[in-house]
Amino acid sequence: MDFELNEEQRMWQKTVHDFVAAEIKPKAHEVDENATFNWEATRKMGPLGLLGLSIPEQYGGSGVDAVSAAIAIEEIGWGCGSTGLAIAAHNGLGTSPIALYATDAIKKRWLPLVASGRAKLGALALTEPGAGSDLQGGVRTKAEKSGGEWVINGAKMWCTNASIAEYIITLVRTNPAGGSRSLSMILVPTNTPGLTIHPAEKKMGLKGSPTHAVTYEDVRVPLENLIGEENRGLQQTLATLDGGRISIGALSLGLAQSALEAALDYSKTRQTFGKPIAEHQAIQFMLADAATEIDAARLMVYRAAWLKEKGRPYSKEAAMAKLFATEVGERVARNAIQIHGGYGYSREYPVERIYRDARLMTIGEGTSEINRMVIARQVLLSH
Repeated sequence: MDFELNEEQRMWQKTVHDFVAAEIKPKAHEVDENATFNWEATRKMGPLGLLGLSIPEQYGGSGVDAVSAAIAIEEIGWGCGSTGLAIAAHNGLGTSPIALYATDAIKKRWLPLVASGRAKLGALALTEPGAGSDLQGGVRTKAEKSGGEWVINGAKMWCTNASIAEYIITLVRTNPAGGSRSLSMILVPTNTPGLTIHPAEKKMGLKGSPTHAVTYEDVRVPLENLIGEENRGLQQTLATLDGGRISIGALSLGLAQSALEAALDYSKTRQTFGKPIAEHQAIQFMLADAATEIDAARLMVYRAAWLKEKGRPYSKEAAMAKLFATEVGERVARNAIQIHGGYGYSREYPVERIYRDARLMTIGEGTSEINRMVIARQVLLSH
């Protein structure tokens, strides 16, 4: 068993880390305070390959391996949760379905554009009002054929990147009979008449990553905008979410690492009872637990990414990694606030923002409860 990154991965990690340290981390507070997306840094990501992590080189992507993709998202999350979520959603949800399932014409039309940094990003719309995690039975947005077009009507919620996207891949019902073969993915350009992107949600955290409700009123797109096979959208979505869970796990690692570093720095300078609080056992225990859990979570995330890269089954491992890393991220951020004491509750210190950002990670891309169901199902089937 080899637990070391190879030379190429280490160089990639340093390149991304240095970019994030210079272009993303210094603006994280401003992004959160003003609820603005960091376009300036995002424009520079294209040439680095950070907007094409899921895209083959022939379509303008970086063609990196799955572990390197996880490393990139971890580093961006270390710098800014908002920026990290938007870029993770773009790569894992907004481009990978096209790279995996779309026709060559769709790939050539859209992937080089959104990987370049000169255009907007990609988005995926799954969740609907009142449906939550119930994709198979809860999707009511429908698409019907009319001549050479799909006509789409319905509504979506919690669509990350909708207002900063060139297109929204939309999960729709194409077979009214229902069942597991009744849904399809269709690419909808965001300038299509009838598509309404509503104002950004006012959220607890991740304020610089815009999330929207989206409605479709007689939205017409060509039949050729179908992604993959008709009525196989549920299966494609579940496979997409497996990869997305690795990304959210990696993003949580970055947030946790940033919180730990802030806590370490503070504990060495803050003094109580005549010595730095880092010398108090109560503080040391929290730091030790954080370092241990982050290390364990990183091994789980990288293992799931490695399995994905090898083409081996990784659904259970991705769910495990996402479950553990996101809960670790929230716990580490919580304890980082505790180490800061009253200052940790102040927006003057980054741990307050990191905690708010980390809180979403146990909800998006499959809640902790859904991931436990996925894991349990796999464990029971294999016994």
